[in-house]
Amino acid sequence: MSTETAEKAIKVKDSEAFLSKRRKKLITDPLVDDNPITIQVLGICSALAVTTQMQPTLVMALSVIFVVVMSNLTISLLRNKIPGRVRIIVQLAVVATLVTLVNEVLKAFAYDMYKELSVFVGLIITNCIVMGRLEAFALGNKPYDSILDGFGSALGYSWIILTVAFFRELWGSGAVFGVPVFDYVSGLFGEDFQLATNGLMVSPVGAFIILGLLIWVQRSKTGYVEH
Repeated sequence: MSTETAEKAIKVKDSEAFLSKRRKKLITDPLVDDNPITIQVLGICSALAVTTQMQPTLVMALSVIFVVVMSNLTISLLRNKIPGRVRIIVQLAVVATLVTLVNEVLKAFAYDMYKELSVFVGLIITNCIVMGRLEAFALGNKPYDSILDGFGSALGYSWIILTVAFFRELWGSGAVFGVPVFDYVSGLFGEDFQLATNGLMVSPVGAFIILGLLIWVQRSKTGYVEH
């Protein structure tokens, strides 16, 4: 019997980096190139309704981030257990549970914000961004990738509504996060100088104007054209 043994080279597939180029794109693409509001035109209602002030807009943004990330994670973990015929019902049940949790936390710890946002937080259940990521990504991908995808999409939504809220509150109320910016600036130039606010910015029309300008700027930058 031969004492020689054949050595077999075992090729081990390298595991993907924790934040590889592909995974980074899951976060960065929704910020500009595939933004859910300015490119996909999803979630417009809340972008127009809650953006009169920065504070409620920030709470709304954090709520959406939590719901999208956690629902993506949950559906991804359950993706091989969910019958195709009832997948939409399961997705709605998961999202509704998370939204109810957010609503109850606001009710318990930030009641004034709860009263201001209660209707709009509830509408997260039917937000196309949330359901779209569950259907298009979480059902077919692993949990970690689904978390990144959900975080990227929610972050893309969040920076747009925060930008809209910044300009609406600044130009409409002369303040940012309730801080009277216009009064402070006016005081630097003497009593006779007064920056005027624009009442149009506190109306839905103002939201349409700001959002339209953002869409124009972003699509001009990316070269995106509707087909």
